[in-house]
Amino acid sequence: MAPEGFLLVDKPGGWTSHDVVAKVRGLAGTRKVGHAGTLDPMATGLLVLGLGRATRLLRFVSDSSKVYLATALFGVATDTLDADGTETSRVPMPVSLDEVDGALEAFRGDIEQIPPMTSAIKIDGRKLYELAREGKEIDRPSRPVTIHSLELTGFDAGEFPVVEFRAHCSSGTYVRSLADDIAASLGGRAHLVALRRTGIGSLQVDEARPLQDYIDDSDLIGPSLLSLAGGLADMSRLQVDDELGKRISHGSVLPLADLPIETATAVLDQEGRLLAVYGPRDQSARPEVVVA
Repeated sequence: MAPEGFLLVDKPGGWTSHDVVAKVRGLAGTRKVGHAGTLDPMATGLLVLGLGRATRLLRFVSDSSKVYLATALFGVATDTLDADGTETSRVPMPVSLDEVDGALEAFRGDIEQIPPMTSAIKIDGRKLYELAREGKEIDRPSRPVTIHSLELTGFDAGEFPVVEFRAHCSSGTYVRSLADDIAASLGGRAHLVALRRTGIGSLQVDEARPLQDYIDDSDLIGPSLLSLAGGLADMSRLQVDDELGKRISHGSVLPLADLPIETATAVLDQEGRLLAVYGPRDQSARPEVVVA
């Protein structure tokens, strides 16, 4: 039987998220592998993969907030806002630690962010990075994101300061844009020279294995998998008896009196196994994903 569940991988630099998915497909011997939130090739850290039926649940993981450790070089801009891009400007920016620390306050809480041209967002049916490859730049509408916390963790002064910060942010936040926007608020530009994702919801990179471990020994994949319920640990959950569980396993629409939920909820059987994810809609509880 093909392995099934959530696999936590510590992605190395130089790999795309798709590269990791393709590698694990081969190692696990299954085509049903996906990921919950792209990491750029330069970035390292937590990549959550879904194998088997877990692929249908990845969207609930990807909607969780993220934590990043970022290192930005102030005064130097690139066309991708990270170190993989081509340098477009270099202007000394000898700001102080106190100036940078003070600038962070404006970026905490609910903010508006313009997606970079190298993102996968579609405008008029075209992905922005496809237009960027053609040398085009178009106006992009800003999008609301939430920066739950933002703290300075390191500072190396000079004409081109190196700024390290930790950001806990909502899904959809572009940390490279955040770094450049912080620099812009101080009159300059910046790009990321390092980025590491340390958390997705309650899932932590400390719980992940380096990709190389799985390459060296693919037998580690099975024992390393989180269950379907375990991967959805941040969701509301409700345990039901066997009779109601049978109805849920068939994807029945239920009165809220029978399944009293207020948000998307992981519904478990008496043994703690995931039956389905249900959500409230039209005064009833309706299945979003049924896995039983």
